[in-house]
Amino acid sequence: MADEADQADEEVLTDLADLERAVAAAFETGDDRSLRILGYGEITLVLGSPADQPTRACKRLPVFRDRSAAAAYRALFDRYLDHLTACGVVPVASELVELPGPGGTVISYVVQPVLAPDPLVPEVLRAAEPDAEHPVLAAICAAVPQVVDERNGLDGQVSNWAVLADGQLASLDVTTPMLFDAHGRTELELDLFLAAYPWLLRAPIGRFVAPGVIGAYRDPRHVLLDLAGNLVKERLEPWLPAAVTAANRQLDRPISEEEARRYYRSDARLWEAMLRLRRADRWWQRQVRRRAYPFLLPGPVTR
Repeated sequence: MADEADQADEEVLTDLADLERAVAAAFETGDDRSLRILGYGEITLVLGSPADQPTRACKRLPVFRDRSAAAAYRALFDRYLDHLTACGVVPVASELVELPGPGGTVISYVVQPVLAPDPLVPEVLRAAEPDAEHPVLAAICAAVPQVVDERNGLDGQVSNWAVLADGQLASLDVTTPMLFDAHGRTELELDLFLAAYPWLLRAPIGRFVAPGVIGAYRDPRHVLLDLAGNLVKERLEPWLPAAVTAANRQLDRPISEEEARRYYRSDARLWEAMLRLRRADRWWQRQVRRRAYPFLLPGPVTR
């Protein structure tokens, strides 16, 4: 069994090394057609490996400056998975794999199995009539207060969940370990994710924007409001009344449909502005400085 595990690990490392070479070439040329892009997060990118018939969903993290920074992230990653599990939330099988980068840097991927579309919760809801009693919707809403408190956060949007073959609900979104210290400060090194933004703006974003955005996920009401509002983006707006009803069963201070819509409009404007900043930086780096831009950005995003 150990030999089989070692062989599997070696296969993953080999495939990821090949994938990273393709990513580096895409950064250099601006041409990502050789990559199988499964999805874009607001910061991270999900790539399929192997590209022709993907069996692994590989979430590429921003590059760590050294092994110490990578080790600190790994410790948070492991603790967050343990916290989710202890709270009764099953993380999809997730492996953090590291590759050596240039100049002592570390390139990391969170590797998960590729899931068919049908078990993904947006598709599960799309195939059903809106109902506050739907077991998947009810289970997500019930999980939020189990996970979220002053020291732990959760992104509960429906796009972050899947229903496994045994019917168990599982969380897909584990790349941002939402762990906080006793003073409410995130334990995650924000500089890692701020590297995706123009250099001059990293400090103000890190001081005035990022702490509030991440810190809000410690509030169950915010998490459930975000879940309800994000249904608009997922083209599941008919589910909004059901989601509000299911969420309010978990809350002392209820949310409303109109509040969820207002929240989503505000959130969409924020992330669209952040994406514009990144596109402007990409243009500056490629066209003016004649340098490779070390991130892949989505085309037009329907929000």
